[in-house]
This record gives sequence, structure tokens and C-alpha cells, in this order.
Amino acid sequence: MRQIIITILLVTYWGTADFGQAAEQEEKAFTIKKIHEEALTNQMAYKWLYYLSEKIGGRLAGSPESIAAVEFTHQILDTLNTTKVWNQPCEVNYWYRGDKEEVRIINNSIIGTKDLKVLALGGSGASGKDGISGEVIEVKSLEEVKLLGAKAKDKIIFYNRAFNNGHLRTFNAYGESVDQRVFGPNLAAKMGARACLVRSMTGRLDDNPHTGVTIFESMFLPIPALGVSTNDAELLSSLLKRSKVEVFVKTTCEDRGKKQSYSVIGEIRGSEKPDEIILVGGHLDSWDVGGGAHDDGAGCVHSMEVFYLLKKINYKPRRTLRCVLFMNEENGLAGGKTYADISEKAGEHHYAAIESDAGGFVPKGFSYDADTGIVRKYTPFFAGWNELLEPYDIKINKGGSGADIGPLKGQKGILFGLTPDSQRYFDFHHTEVDRISAVHPRELALGSAAMASLVYLLDQTP
Repeated sequence: MRQIIITILLVTYWGTADFGQAAEQEEKAFTIKKIHEEALTNQMAYKWLYYLSEKIGGRLAGSPESIAAVEFTHQILDTLNTTKVWNQPCEVNYWYRGDKEEVRIINNSIIGTKDLKVLALGGSGASGKDGISGEVIEVKSLEEVKLLGAKAKDKIIFYNRAFNNGHLRTFNAYGESVDQRVFGPNLAAKMGARACLVRSMTGRLDDNPHTGVTIFESMFLPIPALGVSTNDAELLSSLLKRSKVEVFVKTTCEDRGKKQSYSVIGEIRGSEKPDEIILVGGHLDSWDVGGGAHDDGAGCVHSMEVFYLLKKINYKPRRTLRCVLFMNEENGLAGGKTYADISEKAGEHHYAAIESDAGGFVPKGFSYDADTGIVRKYTPFFAGWNELLEPYDIKINKGGSGADIGPLKGQKGILFGLTPDSQRYFDFHHTEVDRISAVHPRELALGSAAMASLVYLLDQTP
């Protein structure tokens, strides 16, 4: 009889526990549904992004536009139920593009003289007021430049390694190609070249040149370094197979030295576990061409809209939430490094951090990065989270997180990166056409809703 009573009690307990878990999952599903409805109905992120990308425009760290963006986003965060908002100083290097760049094929035996569509790379040197000219040598890798030896002297090195379009995820193609932009011009300078041209970082053939950072070692005077549109890269390559090609290059770039800038931080203090921080963020700076709408205005307004959405559904977070709009991701990471350094010295613990820096397209999921022991603690929750997010086509997978939150990994939290559909991202990345017209308001809103949903799930985790 005693055994029967014990069995009945256990069955009752297990049944009650199962019912409680089902009710909890149902409540979470309802909250996530409300978050998505609010995001899609109000589309606040798109309204903020319009101002950021079209009224302020390109926001290179150290520029007047970047300071205008600091002021604008500070004011917005101050309206979103934040406990406090502050600007965190960081020191950035201000590179200035100068007048419009010129690259021109001169007196070619096949097509005569023709202007090419180019943008100076961030960190490029100036040509001098009269410009320079030289013979073009095409290469596909940094190793090829090293093999040129003395042949590279006084030439114009042209890196023309195309994206591998066989990759499903375009970020993998970018990763395989971008070394020629980041390190190629420095190597060309080291070998005695007069200037450097780099095929733009996209798998699409078009007339939009891409900029992006290039790094020169301090012992080498920066030479003119320019990104050339993929259509013009194809033209140059075809001409070089048939004839000698000389080009004229003119740049007026200028390194204006160190400037004080700021990351913008908004905080909602947690009600139960205020010492555990959940961060959402993107980078406030962008390149000085276009409006920086996808890169990374989208990530900034995604992060701000997380606060807005939680306010709209009257959610009171248990843990402390921070929205961090980092400065200087594009050419130095000063904001991310400074934030992590100050956080470490303050003895803070980031329970989790989520970065959006892959555009405002339809979200496909989150990738996560953490030490093995930390991941093991979260693994039991992933199945339930994926079940709740599956109606929105969101899935959590192992992968990377983001450049600005990467320095926080030592705090033993879990780091996430929002992963939107990447197929068209590099059509706009670092170009003049990265504007609000390239962003769909519903796609942008879905990204904010996905981030707010993950914040909610993290905050509900024991």
C-alpha cells in the first residue's frame, strides 16, 4: 500500500512538473508573438535608420557626422525607459578621404583613355597634387607580389582575386578575399610599388566600388590604395591579357591624427540580478560614403529597438540590459576594446552579449561563441529556445559572434551574433549605395524582434 501511495505521488509530481513546463513555454511563446507584432506594426527601427543614414549620412570615426550620430542616438536611448544613458570616451584615428579620387587608363592601344570607378581605401596615402602614373601588374595573391621582387618597383599593383561564389554564405567568400584589401597595399609599398588597386569585395559584377580599411605598417609611407569596381576590375584584367596598361592615379587622402570620440551606452537596471548584464549592440561608425544603412546603422537601430519593444510590452527585466553603440569598428575597434577594458576594471560580468553587424536583411538565426564549459551550461535550453523561435525561421547554431563584443569573451558569458540572410549584403557593404533605399522596413523589424526575443529568453533563464 505504501508503495502504491509513493507511486501515485511521483506520478502526480511529474505530471504537475510537465504541466508547469508546458504553461511556461506557452507564456514565452505568447510574449515572443507580442514582440514580433509590435516590431512589425510600429517599425521604429526604420524611422531611426532613415535619420541616421540619410540626414546624418556616412559616419567615419572622428568625423563631425560621427559626433552628430552620438548625439542623435543618445537622445533616442534617453526616451526608452533607460535607467541611465552615457557617452563612453574612446580615442580614434581620423582618416580623411579628401577630394574625389581619380584612376584613369591612359593611352591604351585597345580602348584609349578611360576613367575607372574607384574609392580610396581607408588608410590610403595621397598621390600628391599632380598625381602619379605607372604600369599595372595584375596579381591574385600576396604571395604573387612577393615573387615579383624588383619587378614591382614603381609599378601599380592590381589585386584581382574574385569572390568564390560557390560558398552558400557570402561571409565565407569575403573572408577568403579580404586579405588582399587589408594587407595587400602595405606589401605593395614594401616592394616599392607606386600605388595599389584592389578588386572590390563583392561577388556581384557592377559599377559600385567598395572602400574598407587597409593597414600600413608605421615604417612605410602609405601609398595610394583604391578599391576598383568589379566591372572595371574585369575590364582591366581583360586588357592586361592583350596589352600593356598604364594608369593615372590621384588621391588627396589625409591622416588627421587622434580624435576623442564616444560609444553610446543605455542601461536598464535589472530588478533581480542587476550584476548580470545582457548586452545588445552594433557599431555607430560607418564609412564616409553612402549612409551606412546596412553597415551598421541597422545593427544600431536593431539594438535600440530591443529596448523600445520591451517597453511596449511592459516587460521588466530581471537582469541589467545594456544597449552599446560602439564607435570605430571599421578602422580600429577603439570602442569595443575600450568598453571591455573599462568593464574588466569595474569587475563586471556580461552574462550574455548579442551583436548585430551583418545587415538589415531577413534574420535567419543566431550564431554563438563561448568557452566549452559555458556552452555546456546553455545547451539544455537551446532546444526549447529553437522550438519557440522556429515559427519565425530563427535557429541558434554554433559559430562566431562579433568584433566589438569579442573582447568580452574572458568574462565567461555567452556571445551571440545575429545572422541575417547574407546573399545581398556585399552588394552594398562599404559603398555609396548603402542607403535606406537598400533596406526593407519589415526585414529590419524582424531583426529587432529576433534580438528582443533572445534577450527575453536569456533574461528568463535561471
